[in-house]
Amino acid sequence: MKVDRAQILDEALKLLNEVGIDALSTRMLAERLNVRQPALYWHFKSKRALVEAMAEEIMARGHTHDWSVVPENWRNFMLENARDFRRTLLSYRDGGRVHAGSETSPQDLPNVEAHIAVLVKAGIEAEFAMELLVAIARYTVGCVIEEQAEPPPEQEKLDAAAVDFPLTRRAIAHYRDRGHEAFFEAGLQMMIDGAAQRLARHT
Repeated sequence: MKVDRAQILDEALKLLNEVGIDALSTRMLAERLNVRQPALYWHFKSKRALVEAMAEEIMARGHTHDWSVVPENWRNFMLENARDFRRTLLSYRDGGRVHAGSETSPQDLPNVEAHIAVLVKAGIEAEFAMELLVAIARYTVGCVIEEQAEPPPEQEKLDAAAVDFPLTRRAIAHYRDRGHEAFFEAGLQMMIDGAAQRLARHT
């Protein structure tokens, strides 16, 4: 039985949701596809190559970049782009870890150019635009990895120990109450506010 690249990626993403990135293997994937392992190597030379392709496929399926943008609304664009990126990564088990370490594919360069152009038209240098895009992307991936990780088994001990530290106790209570999404939004807003302040200084 022959399998093409699309079939392999589709089954690999289903398997990812079932077993997670650590357990996923080319042997297991070959068994699911009812082929021999070498058949996968025609398309992917290693598990790392497969994972990189899975990361690209996750982005292609979920991160569509289909909203209109004008330079005056660059802040809203950055917010919505990061939120959509986060939602896309969270749509698959271990999506953050799959994406970590991957690089933009050549096919996605038109999107990269369009994103930089939005910021440049708003008055941001192309170099700083790239710094901002990379910083927000890495922040988003890190937040998703933390969110998808198993919670600490004894976090109650930390809460109990914080009783003697009133400021820390208050801060921890705030963290527990707000949750992952609210803290992602807070950090994202800080980064974009900082970029806006830098832009204002230079203009």
